[in-house]
Amino acid sequence: MRRSGRVSEVFLAFLRLGVTSFGGPVAHLGYFRDDLVVRRKWMDDRAYADLVALCQFLPGPASSQVGFAMGLHRAGALGALAAFVAFTLPSAVLLVAFAGGAALLGGPVAGGMIAGLQIVAVAIVAQAVWGMARTLTPDAPRAGIAVAGLALALLLPGAPGQLGALALGLLSGLVLLRGAPAASSPALPSFGVPRAVAVTCLVLFAVGLLGLPVLAAATGSDTAALVDAFFRSGALVFGGGHVVLPLLQAGVVETGWVSPPAFLAGYGAAQAVPGPLFTFSAYLGAVSSVGPGGLTGAAIALFAIFLPGFLVLVGVLPFWDAVRDRPRVRAAMRGAGAAVVGILGAALYTPVFTTAVTGPGPVVLAVVGFVLLTAFRVPAWAVVLVGAAGGVALAVT
Repeated sequence: MRRSGRVSEVFLAFLRLGVTSFGGPVAHLGYFRDDLVVRRKWMDDRAYADLVALCQFLPGPASSQVGFAMGLHRAGALGALAAFVAFTLPSAVLLVAFAGGAALLGGPVAGGMIAGLQIVAVAIVAQAVWGMARTLTPDAPRAGIAVAGLALALLLPGAPGQLGALALGLLSGLVLLRGAPAASSPALPSFGVPRAVAVTCLVLFAVGLLGLPVLAAATGSDTAALVDAFFRSGALVFGGGHVVLPLLQAGVVETGWVSPPAFLAGYGAAQAVPGPLFTFSAYLGAVSSVGPGGLTGAAIALFAIFLPGFLVLVGVLPFWDAVRDRPRVRAAMRGAGAAVVGILGAALYTPVFTTAVTGPGPVVLAVVGFVLLTAFRVPAWAVVLVGAAGGVALAVT
């Protein structure tokens, strides 16, 4: 298939988006549409809407998958790589710089700033739970699935509870949510992915998910364990964005690789930078006590968490039209979406709330942040600055 664009064009377009796209994955999709669909006309609105629907169906970071696919459509495999690097690099660089600077911070002012970043994470995750609940649990069956998912994630900590909640959501969706009619959708544009390449990508996805834990256990390699933890987080997250928080928490906090305060400080800092939230992994790889740490650890974690989402996207592209409108598939994914709300609600309680909120002052600051986000529509990056300032004020008074 002959491509209509240049790799350099894709890189520059996504570099601009990577520097300016604040507000999380839904906002990113709006930025993509304005710049790439409306202004540059890389594809039409109907095709873009179908691409977004596909990426929301798959595990992985939806907005980054949409960007990767648009780069692939515009300039082939190198265009896809250019879109990923350009969109991801600005926030990754900023978070790695924060990781290096955070280790040097000391004194009440710096400590208060880090505490404020942890507190504002409560407000941001609470907003995510609230917004997703309104969208993904609009009726009694899905609300019930969300509550069951929350219970499983809280009572069975770590990855087993999260996976159990997702499995419960999928099965419950098949049983309870099959009544809604399937909506027709326009066909995706051609991405030129041969079926042999697609099958190879799906095989690599499965090998990574199943084989990396075995490799890490057999070799005792810290680097293999690091790759496994981040690959698994990227492979099992449905919904992208904030939903990756509990998976990362299970992978690096519960294992003792990253302390809860450092985890939440980095998560708070990730809200103040543009681009995909998955670049939080670069911070975690840099500060992890397992693996090489620093720039090398950041690069490993960043590559490992994005790779499964891109593998499954490329693997599914040639086959999606054949299954996307089947009632069973749509019902199962509606159930999984409701379970995701419960998993994120469990993460809001622990580690976010239990670690950050330690007294009346932090409660007030967290509520202020939540109200700014939800009632006043203040951007997340600005609320992060308010939280950091509030943390300093609490520390010095």
